Amino acid sequence: MAEEVILNVVVIIGVVLFSMTLHEVMHGFVAYLLGDDTAKLQGRLTLNPVKHIDPFLTILLPVVLYVVGGPIFGGAKPVPFNPARVRYDEWGAALVAISGPMTNLVIAFLLFGVGVVTGITAGATGSVVELIFFYGVIVNLGFFVFNMIPIPPLDGSRVMYAFAPDFVRRGMEIVEQYGIMLVFLLVILASSVIGQFMFAVINWLLEVFYAIYMV
Repeated sequence: MAEEVILNVVVIIGVVLFSMTLHEVMHGFVAYLLGDDTAKLQGRLTLNPVKHIDPFLTILLPVVLYVVGGPIFGGAKPVPFNPARVRYDEWGAALVAISGPMTNLVIAFLLFGVGVVTGITAGATGSVVELIFFYGVIVNLGFFVFNMIPIPPLDGSRVMYAFAPDFVRRGMEIVEQYGIMLVFLLVILASSVIGQFMFAVINWLLEVFYAIYMV
């Protein structure tokens, strides 16, 4: 039993490191394409996960969520970008923000598809390969759903900036200053509500994936 838990935790951490690295690199890459080289100058356009690790978001949070049976997700040190240097104003900033979660959605979709084609199903033998595919799908969907919640400083809030009136944007900017503290409080104080919401959306996305690949 202990060996099984350890194996699951190791696989989850590996998947989180891979997923959050691509998530953050895509933020920086899209910002660079839109005219802002802040991430490049700070060495964040790299696939080296060490450059992106946040001890709480990358390691502690997903492990704790696994232990308590919640939806597994995590994060990393946000890739810096300067909205004033990005083309298309708030729309450009929204593209930078949404590129990270969309990367996770694409990863989950592709892994699910490979799993369907190859017949790999998590739990059939409990092999490492099955666990990688299972958590690869679930963790990346968790990344996508959580980060698209439109509350600063999550990525979904940047999409809201593009639509919201000025007074709403100013309020969101004030909230965003609290950064990781707000995310921590959100997870702790509203964990049951967030968990139910995320499980519902993740299950719906899995049904959509299945319907697409079964066509």
